[in-house]
Amino acid sequence: MSRHASIIHVTTGPDDPHAFSCIPQAQRTGDLDEKCPTCKGHGQWNKEIDLVSFRSKRTICDHCVGSGWIETGDDARAVPDIIMTPEGYPKWILRYLPCR
Repeated sequence: MSRHASIIHVTTGPDDPHAFSCIPQAQRTGDLDEKCPTCKGHGQWNKEIDLVSFRSKRTICDHCVGSGWIETGDDARAVPDIIMTPEGYPKWILRYLPCR
């Protein structure tokens, strides 16, 4: 089994030149108004990227919760989430995020 050479680049955040390498912009879904100013519509960025194979570790954008788009009006946005019930079981819920 042969291994390829690697050039691992650790990004400094969404402003890094390699932050969005190989990550397409997210399509607008629903009624969200504009591209996220933090991730520029990608929803995530490379935390670490191999500049030879382009394999990467990614970080989800905290501002838009990974959607790439944000609500600019007064409507709260529902996102799926998982909580633990008092009995110790996971349960799907909708968490409402305030506008930013």
